[in-house]
Amino acid sequence: MSGLWLSRARLRRDASLASLAQLLVLDAVGARPAAAHHLVWSLFADGPERRRDFLWREEAPGQFMTLSRRPPVNIGGLFDLDSQPFAPLLAPGDRLGFTLRANPVVARATTPGQRGKRHDVVMDMLRSVTPGQRAEARPDAVVTAGRAWLVRQGAAHGFQPEGEIAVDGYDQVVVPRETGAPAVFGVLDIGGVLTVQEPVGFLAAQATGFGRARAFGCGLMLIRRVR
Repeated sequence: MSGLWLSRARLRRDASLASLAQLLVLDAVGARPAAAHHLVWSLFADGPERRRDFLWREEAPGQFMTLSRRPPVNIGGLFDLDSQPFAPLLAPGDRLGFTLRANPVVARATTPGQRGKRHDVVMDMLRSVTPGQRAEARPDAVVTAGRAWLVRQGAAHGFQPEGEIAVDGYDQVVVPRETGAPAVFGVLDIGGVLTVQEPVGFLAAQATGFGRARAFGCGLMLIRRVR
């Protein structure tokens, strides 16, 4: 895998107050992820025909990490940028610490032969729980469903999670759309250690992202070597 760039983008302190305020609005449902989505897009929208070919996540208010197939371009001057090529040399058996903000889903077909409908893995696990008991069951469902989803991702993309994987931060995000129903998706923060089994497949998945809602800051796995 070549031609990838890992970048840190920070909103400049002297950037437009209007842009900064838009990012930090918290009293409107979905305002913050929608504003962050547009801000990060500004780093890659150098032509009207461009399609999204990058992943991103918000590290802190006004601070983002991106993984992209081309370097970001600070056309509007809103950001301080730090970019470097992303081309790790991995071998089977390498151990990596990771963090991942993901929208994990599972497909369930309602009738045989029908394409499965995607469901949030946490809510899917809770569907068999009596409604009055779901609040109590939810913390365990978050951990169990999140870990099971990560194991499936590993089997499909050439890695194996190790030990007790941390799963927390579950939230349901609602992002209004200009037309139609709002986008609603669940978000989990997952972290721990993994073992690389098939480097080519793992790095290919790194480039495309894990799970859904990648346009809204999910799917980027950040990795570091561990002993």
